[in-house]
Amino acid sequence: MADHIPKIIAAITLLCIGHAEAQLAASLKITKKQYLAGEPVLAVVTVTNHAGRELVFQSDGRFQWLDFSIKTSNGTTVNPRGRKIFGPMKIGAGQTLAREVDLTQHFQLTEPGNFSAVAVIHPPGSATEGTSTNRVFFSQSPGRPYWTQKVGIPGRNGQTREFRILNFSGDSKSQLYAQVRDGRTGESVRTFLLGDTLMLRKPSATIDRNQRLHVMFLTTPTMWAHYEIDTDGRVASRQIHQRGAVGDPQLITMGDGSVRVGNSIPYDLKAAAEARKKTRKASDRPSGTY
Repeated sequence: MADHIPKIIAAITLLCIGHAEAQLAASLKITKKQYLAGEPVLAVVTVTNHAGRELVFQSDGRFQWLDFSIKTSNGTTVNPRGRKIFGPMKIGAGQTLAREVDLTQHFQLTEPGNFSAVAVIHPPGSATEGTSTNRVFFSQSPGRPYWTQKVGIPGRNGQTREFRILNFSGDSKSQLYAQVRDGRTGESVRTFLLGDTLMLRKPSATIDRNQRLHVMFLTTPTMWAHYEIDTDGRVASRQIHQRGAVGDPQLITMGDGSVRVGNSIPYDLKAAAEARKKTRKASDRPSGTY
């Protein structure tokens, strides 16, 4: 009888694991269907605990509780970027929690193409069993390079970056992206959306004496956005400008290599918000009161 005790315990353990798996509901969604190659592909995994008890999902050094399977349109598996690490998640009985994951941080999603993704949630104590989500589909486009410039990196001898401004028509909108690439490998350091743009006016871009990219583009019929971006892809500043007295705002390179915006009226976001608040208060006044 004693010889059968380990087998009975193992059977009970497997039964509990299978029971927890069966009582999980999971789904996967992505923030949009079309991406520019290199920008973050954000996926949201939602898990509902129907096990009747609290569940703690965590890794034990041997496996991850959350995994993804990403494939190209021809069925080829997209390789991961090294070992994926996902932090723990505790879900109370009957609760639903969501975890957002940037798939580009964990998988080599660098090339244009069509892809599909499925997430697998492993219940506590199981490295093999798991609950699969629905399959989601997305595509990556190379975009159209509008402007490029290679620069050296201040303080890093021999290292270079390539700044790129890309135009991408996603979801029927014309959008402008900034991309910073490693000058040696050509890999994207960072790719990110600047905003929707109106191509009634061509965007302008230049580099200042600190090797920072300045880009300005029309966002509405009366507003221009001005970004300043460093060689690591960080946004150093962002300002909104309105048309000045004698034409459109312009990027002007000064004699000392600095860059400023000329012929513009800086748009004060805080002041505009306060003005809208005062307007709403006045409109909320009941009729017949003075």
